[in-house]
Amino acid sequence: MVKITTDSTADLNADFEKYDIGVLPLNVILDGESYLDGENIAPDDIYAKYAEKKILPKTAARSPEDFKAFFERYTSAGDEVVHINLSSKISMTHENAVKAASEMKGVYVVDSLSLSSGTGLLVLYAAELAKKGLEGKEIAELVKKRIPYVQASFVVDTMEYLHKGGRCSSLARIAATVLRIKPTILVKNGSMEVGKKYMGSFDKVIVKYVENTLDEFDSPDLTRIFITHTSASPETVKKVREKILEIAPFAEIKETIASSTITSHCGKGTLGILYINDGEKLKK
Repeated sequence: MVKITTDSTADLNADFEKYDIGVLPLNVILDGESYLDGENIAPDDIYAKYAEKKILPKTAARSPEDFKAFFERYTSAGDEVVHINLSSKISMTHENAVKAASEMKGVYVVDSLSLSSGTGLLVLYAAELAKKGLEGKEIAELVKKRIPYVQASFVVDTMEYLHKGGRCSSLARIAATVLRIKPTILVKNGSMEVGKKYMGSFDKVIVKYVENTLDEFDSPDLTRIFITHTSASPETVKKVREKILEIAPFAEIKETIASSTITSHCGKGTLGILYINDGEKLKK
């Protein structure tokens, strides 16, 4: 058997259990206390603490020793492991997993060069390959071939968390607030960068973002697409879902809530669509 594993930032929610994915939660340190992402801390805890004290969490990778113990849960039973990580350019998670795997047999570590459900898309693909009976090494190689085609991006409703976390200047935050600018955050080659900037209400901006994204990345694998967000309203998610189906007939649209680790950096109201862009071109 090949066990597919990942870290908590893959944001697969109920699909972790549905696809039998092994999950190692990352560390979240909030107000001096250490928690495990998804186990004893949730995004609502982060919002509450920020409202009370204006304190944001710090996030941390798990140690090589933690990874080794995690992998041994499966290798001790004779299974191979294919582990797909949060981007190595964003976290030490990948490096620590590689260190642990180097001392073990049958463990294949893949750098997703993505985050959130961008990683999750690759994890689900790996799980489908494992179900077909492929071996670990072959699964890892096939997953790596799809990494460059993962389209991962988000629109940020407020710059407050990015500013508080040192990821934008006070001037940029003030300008964005006054002008109602909503920036797109793109994941490119494993790193995050600012993309197109929109102006106006979030609901209008997010629909335009969906249109622009599917127009630019117009060869989607129509198997599935994620709508991943941090506390977006049901009405906003509905508008996004309707716009997606108006443009592209995805077989499955998955709505997921971002993990505490992801929420720590982007704050409330962030929403993105994520899919693998290696299918047929859309008809326009």
